[in-house]
Amino acid sequence: MEAFAEYLMQMKVPQHRARMAEVLEWVGRTFPGLEPRVAWNQPMFTDHGTFIIGFSASAGHLAVSPERAGMERFSREIARAGYAQSKMLFRIPWERDVDYTLLRRMIAFNRAEKAHCKTFWRGKA
Repeated sequence: MEAFAEYLMQMKVPQHRARMAEVLEWVGRTFPGLEPRVAWNQPMFTDHGTFIIGFSASAGHLAVSPERAGMERFSREIARAGYAQSKMLFRIPWERDVDYTLLRRMIAFNRAEKAHCKTFWRGKA
């Protein structure tokens, strides 16, 4: 994923870089129609110019942001997966497995719900 090469090279911990690359490549392979980009210093994927999902890295976890509507829709599943969450994102500790089934469902939900969205974020005129 050439769009993320510079972002990944800035990650100092090799295991974190490898995990982030794995997740980003999985999204790209699973949803080839999504557009990869870095904005606000975060790797993200968009569809027809609208935000679908974003990722960020911290010392303790990989954060996943499916926008607030995605968090609300999948809050119970996120909790069942054992991930901590806030209103806008959930955190996957670096040492934990990624629940790719949950990630696939979130991305598919956002794509379907935002199929006709003409703005980057939901609810923005």
